[in-house]
Amino acid sequence: MRSKILNILFWSIISAAFIGPGTITTASKAGATFQLDLLWALGFSTVACFLLQEAAARVSIISGLNLGQAIAKSFDNSVAKVPVLVLVVGAIILGSAAYQTGNILGAVVGLKLMFNLPAKLLVSIVGVLVIITLSLPSLQVVARFMGFMVVFMGLVFLTTAVFVADSLPAADLLHGLFIPSLPQEDGANLLILGLIGTTVVPYNLFLGSGVSDKTHTLKDMRFGLFVAVVLGCVISMAVLIVGTTIQGKFSFQALAQALSAQLGGWAVYLFGFGMFAAGFSSAITAPLASSITAQSLFGGQNAKKWSYTSRNYRLIWIGVLFTGLAFGLADVKPVPAIILAQALNGLVLPLISIFLVFVINNPTLMRHGTLNKHWNNLLMGAVVWVSLNLGLFNVLKSVYKALGWGTPSTIYWWLIIVSASTLISVWVWVKIYKLRKYVPK
Repeated sequence: MRSKILNILFWSIISAAFIGPGTITTASKAGATFQLDLLWALGFSTVACFLLQEAAARVSIISGLNLGQAIAKSFDNSVAKVPVLVLVVGAIILGSAAYQTGNILGAVVGLKLMFNLPAKLLVSIVGVLVIITLSLPSLQVVARFMGFMVVFMGLVFLTTAVFVADSLPAADLLHGLFIPSLPQEDGANLLILGLIGTTVVPYNLFLGSGVSDKTHTLKDMRFGLFVAVVLGCVISMAVLIVGTTIQGKFSFQALAQALSAQLGGWAVYLFGFGMFAAGFSSAITAPLASSITAQSLFGGQNAKKWSYTSRNYRLIWIGVLFTGLAFGLADVKPVPAIILAQALNGLVLPLISIFLVFVINNPTLMRHGTLNKHWNNLLMGAVVWVSLNLGLFNVLKSVYKALGWGTPSTIYWWLIIVSASTLISVWVWVKIYKLRKYVPK
């Protein structure tokens, strides 16, 4: 029993990594705007998160390589190696930089709920604290403390959701969870993509693969990861349910008031500290994950140039951090910025998922009968297909808005996008099953 509990705690790093300002903002906004209609997106995200994280961890345990190293090895002796590596690390860094803006703004929102200080001063304070922390030789103590506070805040949302759920019809909860719907109101698709992007965070796949204990059995890894992911997603659903109690326009103050109505006035300070803890811990994780990703992809033959103390390694996390600080100091509004960051991660997700699917089906790396089962490939294919559809449609809407064309004709464009996503998915799976036929020497 003790080993199982320790295993769950070990893998809780994944759920702690995606329960941040983005999860709180996107899920509560979805609840406030569409009530329980988008609960299914979190259910889908739970399945997707476990499938992809399990595959990334399995690659590490079986091959002894983290995901970045496995991708690099898969393209050895290929002219496409450098473009692929640049594309992957570019997508992760771009997503992390966007995420970092939300992390810093989320931490500032938490501080502002507790202390009435100017926003720019709070952004600067958060930035200095992150720089100091990233310069430390060890982050374990800080990470554990912040992770504890984020989980504690999650339990507050879970407790509140139990009170709120008593007043909600069970039929509405089941319908929202199991019957997918696409509300026609503006912003619904962006929120759906955000809910997926905030749960299945692309850089978490590299993080999970990197921290995998090579001594774990596949059974132990799957058990610990399953419990950790499910608990994290249950907390996300609790945040969405609490969001349904917000009256009028969504804001962090309105969310704090909704918690206070259920738990008392002290909940504002708990929520404020929890938001700060979530934002601050994620503001450390995002730059580090970017540097680790770049290190794993390019550090194979240049270990010294990509060591923990190297200039290349530091330049990556400094770039990601200062991108977030720049947007924070520019008085960007936190709610739309955080939701947009989650949606951008949802766009990066299908790209990273495709590379992960190629790696997990590569017989050169997965030598011990641990290639993906056909049913597993089918499920992972569904994740890629759905995220491609949502991502392409949101890109289209952004182009329409930028050109002043209004809103694209939904049915017409959905047919084109679904067709394009299906063709891409079929092409990927044809390539994968050709790869599986290769017998390594």
